[in-house]
Amino acid sequence: MIVVGAAIIADGRLLAAQRAEPPALAGGWEFPGGKVDPGESDEQALVRECREELGVGVVLGDRVGGDWPLVLGGVLRVWTARLEDGEPRALEHRELRWLTAGELHDVPWLPGDRPIVDLLAPYLD
Repeated sequence: MIVVGAAIIADGRLLAAQRAEPPALAGGWEFPGGKVDPGESDEQALVRECREELGVGVVLGDRVGGDWPLVLGGVLRVWTARLEDGEPRALEHRELRWLTAGELHDVPWLPGDRPIVDLLAPYLD
């Protein structure tokens, strides 16, 4: 299983999303995104997921690292992204929060997302 995530950056801040479900992950913080459907590229899936989960259009930038293992199986692939249209809304998450470089560790990131966070600090200058 391939899961894609968007490190959405605007005005020197990173968007973090708090999971609402499943119970094993609820309350943890992650990069918005989701599973890649059959016949979809990773990038197409990520653009679709941002529209579904946040109600926004995004433009993808750099891929961050390689394949990051997930606790429940599969791998996570993350790209930086910028907003193209819309204002992010928590359509499928409990809460959204914009984090500055100094606030990146103020939320309990999910284990699969946590190692990626420090790699994003240079993008927040």
